[in-house]
This record gives sequence, structure tokens and C-alpha cells, in this order.
Amino acid sequence: MPSYYLHSIVFDLFSFSFCAFNVTEFIYATLPRTQRGQPIVLGGDPKGKNFLYTNGHSVIIRNIEVTIPFPNPEIADIYTEHSCAVNVAKYSPSGFYIASGDQSGKIRIWDTVNKEHILKNEFQPIGGPIKDISWSPDSQRIVIVGEGRERFGHVFMAETGTSVGEISGQSKPINSCDFRPARPFRIVTGSEDNTIGVFEGPPFKFKMTKQDHTRFVQAVRYSPSGHLFASAGFDGKVFIYDGTTSELVGEVGSPAHSGGVYGVAWKPDGTQLLTCSGDKSCKLWDVETRTLISEFPMGSTVDDQQVSCLWQGDHILSVSLSGFINYLDVNNPTKPLRIVKGHNKPITVLTLSDDRSTIYTGSHDGAVTNWNSGSGTNDRVAGIGHGNQINDIRAAGDFVYTAGIDDSIKQITVEGNTYTGVDAKLACQPRGMDILKESNTIVVGCVKDITVLQDNRKVSALPISYESSSVSINPETMDVAVGGDDSKVHVYTLSGGQLTHKLDLEHLGPVTDVRYSPDNKLLVACDANRKVILYSVAEYKPPHNKEWGFHNARVNCVAFSPNSELVASGSLDTTIIIWFVNSPAKHTIIKNAHPQSQITGLVWLDNETLISTGQDCNTKVWNIENVA
Repeated sequence: MPSYYLHSIVFDLFSFSFCAFNVTEFIYATLPRTQRGQPIVLGGDPKGKNFLYTNGHSVIIRNIEVTIPFPNPEIADIYTEHSCAVNVAKYSPSGFYIASGDQSGKIRIWDTVNKEHILKNEFQPIGGPIKDISWSPDSQRIVIVGEGRERFGHVFMAETGTSVGEISGQSKPINSCDFRPARPFRIVTGSEDNTIGVFEGPPFKFKMTKQDHTRFVQAVRYSPSGHLFASAGFDGKVFIYDGTTSELVGEVGSPAHSGGVYGVAWKPDGTQLLTCSGDKSCKLWDVETRTLISEFPMGSTVDDQQVSCLWQGDHILSVSLSGFINYLDVNNPTKPLRIVKGHNKPITVLTLSDDRSTIYTGSHDGAVTNWNSGSGTNDRVAGIGHGNQINDIRAAGDFVYTAGIDDSIKQITVEGNTYTGVDAKLACQPRGMDILKESNTIVVGCVKDITVLQDNRKVSALPISYESSSVSINPETMDVAVGGDDSKVHVYTLSGGQLTHKLDLEHLGPVTDVRYSPDNKLLVACDANRKVILYSVAEYKPPHNKEWGFHNARVNCVAFSPNSELVASGSLDTTIIIWFVNSPAKHTIIKNAHPQSQITGLVWLDNETLISTGQDCNTKVWNIENVA
């Protein structure tokens, strides 16, 4: 069930009354952050329940089981205590701790038992990005490698940080390392100088290099028993060595892949080896004969390059350059058992289908994903989209419309989950839009004008002297509210496809979002001056004298609950605040709703369930229950 609980309490300040909420959260997590030509490292759970990967400042702990609804891989836990981008995270063999390493060379060791993930130790073994981590089988020692200034790796005690040897003998950054899981202890490392380093200890000292690869060595991994280890390189080759003597046993395939090999993973019994490659395939090998058992073709596009793999229990996983996590099927190599999709770039827009069963999210790279609002299962919208940032998304009946920075509005069919080919070109970049469903009218707020589309064709364009940020239509009064960077909400009247200026509402900062309430009686607007302001539509005056100004930075988005009684606001300050329309002196704060990440979108699933998106690429579901 949901990963953890937050109890938000609001104190009696400036005549604001006490209000307590029980806020439960679960997370539809980001995918791994990938980069072309860079392997990523997945961390396996010795208890077999979870696996680890990283994106930005976050370490994602994801359930590996594929049973629905719970547990399932869509629901995850996230660790966000690193101050810069995290590259790798690994469980200790005991399963009680996780070590994670970041871009600055820091390593944090934190517990897996408590939901707060209490920090045990923090060390700085090197002065540059950490690329791989490995624990000794007794969970006492850790080896890290990467791109340090003085050295490319280090071995130390997990408890004290005391050095237990040095990683030397290789002249370029080290991409991969592994601890032999049996005595006598060994460490192997794979470097960009095309060599494999072998170290004996403790204390660990350089023993030899192996020079069978002709390109960067990207992965080295011992078999579960420690009798053998495998190496993989950008030369497409995979070699197997004796685990104790480090003598070459033989080459797997000739070569194993036609592109660079990004990762290797051993079957738990050590009889088979999985490899993944930039040639867009994964392959399964028999270790004893070093011959191919089966090949998993993963696609034909650049995004189908395979950058990581993991074999944990009965689950065989690979990661595509797109960030998709593939569950491979040994019995049917041509089709994965399951593909976990989502986003690995910041989410910029969020909306709900009209029947509230599907959540739609769009990201900085133009990808649109739909999520089942009950189970969290998802799929990527197919077809040719914007290919770049989406600035707004709205649902209307059987279709979903997206506005992109390519100066166009595109249409997605809900049933087919694909772009329809409808592409309405605009004169300038759209920033926000809303849809009048009865007449199939779209009002688009752009940088230089407000465009009205009917039946996906442009019928009018009103030039403006400000840049619009957002649009909301009141279908009862036919008023159109447009947020502007001139610190005003501009209200227009829509009639016959034409807009007529009605009035302006003054703010003290650029207006970032506007929304009419579902009952059409209220308008809420938020701005860069940290304020959320409510207006009564009848006179466009505030219905109360309370200032909703408890955010500490720009407010990005606002949303009404379906019953029009609650307003949620999300901010640059990482918090979400719930405001009470009928009791304006009350509010409740969800602090660090998306830690180290601004809130980019909010929508209410029902009167007690709020969905949020953030720049951390995560979609979160909040069950908000009033316990006051």
C-alpha cells in the first residue's frame, strides 16, 4: 500500500485557524535518467523485492513484482537527500543499507528499514562523479570508482570510512567495479583505458591488468559464487575470467554484439549470462559453452538501445535509452512480459480525462503518458507528437489536446492512445489553453495573441501587449480569464468565436495560472508574488478578506476540487497548500511534496484525492482526509 504518511498541521497565525489533515501518498515514479553512450547501473535487492536506479537528485526504490494492484512496479519509494545528481545506488548484501554515490564524489549510506531512510554515514572518497559501487559480501567494505581528480577509485570501511586499500594502476576514469562475493576477496575494475584492473586484499593492492578489450570497458561482474567474472566493453566483446586467478577462460560470442555492450547480469545459479547492447538487443548466453541461448530484439530506433540489465530471482530486466524498463520473457524473446513506461524528463503538464479514469502527463521532451488513475499502470501515447516541450494539455470528450513550443496544437484520441494527425498551426508560441466542449472551441493564450480555434480551425486571433501564461473558460458566463506576465488577469467575453475585453484584475506579480471553479461561481489565480487570490465571478471581487499567501516562492499552478470547496496550489518552494473556500482562514500545507523539485501541475481526482507532478519527473497521488 502507500509508501509513507505525512501529517500536515497548520498553526494559528494571523487569525488562520488550526486544521489537521492525514495525507497519504503514493508515487508513480520517474524512469531512470539515461544518456546516449552512457551505461547506467541498476541495484538489486538481496531480499528480492525491489530494485534501484537514479534520476536527478533521487534514488528510486521500485517494487520488482508485477502483480496488480499491489505491490507493483508503478508504486515506489524515493530517497532525495543528495544535494546534486545521483549516479548509482546499491543495496548492501545484508539488505539493511543502501549506498548511493553522486556527481560530486560523495557517498551516502542510509538504512532501508525506516521509512525516513536515516543516514548512517556520508563520505567523500573521490573528487568527481561516482560511476559504480560494490559492497563486500560481509557488508563491511565498499569499493567505489569514477572520475576523481587524484584517483579513480577507493576502498573503505562502511562503518568508519577508513581506507582498506587503494585503486590504482589504471590511467583513465573507471566505469565499473565489483567485489568478489567469496574469499579470497578480490576487486575487479573496468576502465576507459580499455583495461580490467585486478586487486587483492584486504588491504587491497593492485595485482594486474587484463588487456583483452580494445575499447572502453563498461561493466565487470562476478558470478554469484565468485568462481568467474565477466567483462563487457564498447568493442562489442564479452570475456569470462577465472574468479580467483583472473586468467582468461574465453570469449562469449565472436563478438557478443555488433554494438557496444553496456551491461552484464548473471543468472542467480551462475549458469547463464545476460548482456545488453547499443545494437538494440539483449542476449542470453550459456556460461559453460559460451554460446548463444536466445536473443531479445528490443526495437529499431535509437531509443531502443539497451543501456543496463539486471537479473534478480525470476525477473530479467533491461533498460532502454528511452528509460523504459523491460521485463524480458525467456520463453518468448520477441516480446517483453511487461514494459514499465513513464517519464525521465521533467513533467510540465497534467490533466484528467473527462470520466476521471485516466491521468495524462506531458514532459519537457514532448512525451505524453497516460496513467490509469486506479492502478497506476501506464502507456506512452503513440504517433508523431511535438518532439519538444509541451506547455499545456486539456481533455475534451474522446480527445486530448496538447500545446507545444513548436507553435501548434495537436490532438490525441483517448480510445486509440495515439496522435490523430490533427495539427493546428499558430502564429506564435502557445502558453496555455482551455476548451469549451459544447462548441468544440479552443482558446489558446500565446506569447503575442489569443487565438480561438473551432473544430480545430483558427477563427480569430486577438493581439495582446503582454505574454499570456494560462487560460480558463467559464462555460456559464462565456468569460475567458487569461493570466499575463504584466501582473494582471485579463477577462474577456467569448461570443461567436470572437473575444471582447471585459476587465482586468490587478496582481503584484506575473500571473502564472488561472482556473474557474467547476460550479462556475469562482475564479482562482496565482502569481509570482507567492499569492493565491480567489474571486467571485459575479463581481470579480474577493469573496473574503483573508490573504492566501503562505508560499515562500512563485506559485506555479492552482486547481479546484470537483465540489468547488477546496483549492490546491503548488509552488516553486516544493510545497502544496490546500485552501478552504468556505473557511478561508483554514489551510493545510504538504511540505516537501516533491523534495528539491518545484510543483508543475495539480489536478483533483475526486474531493479527497489530489494528483501532483513535479520537475523531479514523478507523479504523486495524495489521499487527503480531514481529521480536524
